[in-house]
Amino acid sequence: MNVPFGVKPGKRRAMMPPLKRKTWLWLVAIAAALVVAGSLHAYRLARVGSGFSAEILCGGVFVSGRVPEDVKTQDLSGPGYEPLRLFRHTVERDKERVTASLYGLAAQTAIYRQGLGCTLIDGRGEDALREEAPSLAVPPLAGPEALWPEGERVDFTAPAQGVDRAALDTAVGAAFAEPDPAHPRNTRALVVVHRGRIVAERYAPGFDASMPLIGWSMTKGALNALVGSRVRDGKMALTDRALLPEWQGEGDKRRDISLDDLLRMSSGLAFDESYDDPLADVTVMLFARGDMAKFAADKPLLHPPGTHWAYASGTSVIIARAVRATFATEQDYLRYPRERLFDPLGMRSAMVTADASGTLVGSSLLYASARDFARLGLLFLQDGVWQGERLLPQGWVEYTLTPTKDAPDGTHGAHMWLKLPGSDGYGEPPMPDDAYYFLGHDAQIIAVVPSRDLVIVRLGLTARSGAWDHAKDLAPIVRTFPPRGR
Repeated sequence: MNVPFGVKPGKRRAMMPPLKRKTWLWLVAIAAALVVAGSLHAYRLARVGSGFSAEILCGGVFVSGRVPEDVKTQDLSGPGYEPLRLFRHTVERDKERVTASLYGLAAQTAIYRQGLGCTLIDGRGEDALREEAPSLAVPPLAGPEALWPEGERVDFTAPAQGVDRAALDTAVGAAFAEPDPAHPRNTRALVVVHRGRIVAERYAPGFDASMPLIGWSMTKGALNALVGSRVRDGKMALTDRALLPEWQGEGDKRRDISLDDLLRMSSGLAFDESYDDPLADVTVMLFARGDMAKFAADKPLLHPPGTHWAYASGTSVIIARAVRATFATEQDYLRYPRERLFDPLGMRSAMVTADASGTLVGSSLLYASARDFARLGLLFLQDGVWQGERLLPQGWVEYTLTPTKDAPDGTHGAHMWLKLPGSDGYGEPPMPDDAYYFLGHDAQIIAVVPSRDLVIVRLGLTARSGAWDHAKDLAPIVRTFPPRGR
């Protein structure tokens, strides 16, 4: 008699009923799937964390010139960034690269390229990326002893008519105060420009007037200027459609998205800009994708173009790729920001990162000193004219500041904030109605106040919500200056 292996003669093996056996197998399969899914989720989280850590540490060391330990302690483990303490880093100064991983898992490497910042390696090899980088030598500043913005000299003793100097000094000092250690504000730089000259500035220990710092989404304002310059060249128009090859298929409704729709964040494309989810589209795009524009461009259309406003960094990298398509060579494209924006303004510290595909990260990764960010704000205050030369098209700033019809309460223009979100009453007293803003993650801001002839730049690392309030904290500075014309 044939007996099952391990079953003794005379005893019957307990057989599982077919239905229960099938149910048990499904439960095992589901459990295994959950383990795999959990592992994939953990890996995706680790990859984003590694990418963020490598990018920020690389930028801090090779762009800003900071000490690696300071970047790790302040930017990758401080309040709001505690989970990043689990990641391990290797800084190779001789090779100008940084690798980060979660104890060896999901390692990512960022390399520094002169003039192009730090790029995460993904989809292309390091040698190819380095060969792509053009020569972006920064020319010497003409007349460095001239007063800012023509040079770098600042004269704080010059009389400023109508300015309450004592109140200004107090307000600037208050911007660096830390009233709640549990919610640090971490202001790193503050520059105040009145009537075209710096009248006040201050820096936290370890930071100075020449140090480039990340602007995060203030980069979008610089992208606005680059698009304006390209429009002035006659190479782009706000009515341009079918901007990317992915959208040119027959019946693809995305081909109806215009450049204007993108600048106004009204493309209708799906894109999750949630900052409380480490796997939201915005973080995955920035820190886990080598071709950011493709990631954003592949998103489906949720609303007809031009009918629904939604803040989305994906639209900015799509714009940057559309700008790229207007150039004959990659080298011409990568040189364009320096040749047509940074050099004319004297923004010698500025550089905007290109991703591994070669597209500029127009949403987030512009580094510049506080003084150079102030130059960018001053260009807009002066209606796109710099030292008598028009850099932006006539009417471009007016277009930029025209409220987008679908943006709630007129908060957004064309890649520009027209009101400050998340501030009760917009300050006490409120910021002037004509003010507009370049805003960035962790409370970066360029505030442009035409009625007071002011540009104010504040850079920092404010990770805790509510620790810094742009309107309430900048309004005391604004109040010290007289209305324009007085």
